[in-house]
Amino acid sequence: MNWLKQLNKREFGSKLESFAEQTLKKQGLSIIERNFLCKLGEIDLIAKDGETLTFVEVRYRKQASFGGALASVDRVKQKKLINTAQFYLQQKKLVNRVSCRFDVFAIEGPLDKLQFDWIKNAFGE
Repeated sequence: MNWLKQLNKREFGSKLESFAEQTLKKQGLSIIERNFLCKLGEIDLIAKDGETLTFVEVRYRKQASFGGALASVDRVKQKKLINTAQFYLQQKKLVNRVSCRFDVFAIEGPLDKLQFDWIKNAFGE
């Protein structure tokens, strides 16, 4: 994965999101939307897991110091994701029509030894 070193930050993030997307697809999720953006924030991936609408935050940290990728989704980030998801549900007229959850796809490590952890239902309201 040395080719990852040649990418700028945006391209690197996009490649990691693609990796997360492909991994989730292999686990049976259907990707509905990628990089949903509105004035409240962004959601990296929106997927269906059975009947559950899943909002996925993809995070990368080179080192696990300070808690690593998972810990980087702090209360402030969670609130922003929740507000963005509520906006999405309103826009799509899905409020109170689908069950939802928030997952974190945490990627850590140096580029030659990337490891990931998919945490279902990582947080909620």
